[in-house]
Amino acid sequence: MAELSTVARPYARAAFEYARDHKALEKWSEWLGKLGQVVAVRDVQKLLSSPSLDAERKTGLVVELAEVEVDEDAKRFLDTLGAKGRLAALPAVAEQFERLRAEHDKRIDVTVVSAYALDDKQQQKLAGALKKRLNREISITTQVEPKLIGGVILRAGDTVIDGSVRGRLDRLSEALTA
Repeated sequence: MAELSTVARPYARAAFEYARDHKALEKWSEWLGKLGQVVAVRDVQKLLSSPSLDAERKTGLVVELAEVEVDEDAKRFLDTLGAKGRLAALPAVAEQFERLRAEHDKRIDVTVVSAYALDDKQQQKLAGALKKRLNREISITTQVEPKLIGGVILRAGDTVIDGSVRGRLDRLSEALTA
């Protein structure tokens, strides 16, 4: 939903800048993540769209369901979201907050999809090469997809590098049929 991400952007930036300036990135990251997970549930979304509940009650219910402790500043942030009818954007706010935090921390999550399981040595070698190339701390998540035949596919943010045998065969097939 492009609309939710557009709505979430200024809220995520404001939350990030506040948390950064008050050295509370970890705390805000944690409770935003939990609240975002709660709001992503279909039943909670229905609850948030109910006209019979006022904004204050909706905000209170979301915090209660998430089972998080929020300080006064976080409460004001959530009250603002609730008053503007933007509580449904919390999952997108949390996602964008994490993106801003990763950029601030010079960290990136990389998903490696390979035909076979990578051992620790291979993962460390790959992480080292990526760290050098991207100038960021690397967090690797691996997945096994036997259909790739061989090689790997790397996903880092919006960047995808397909070095799989399946990808090469697909590109060769396209070139031959064009």
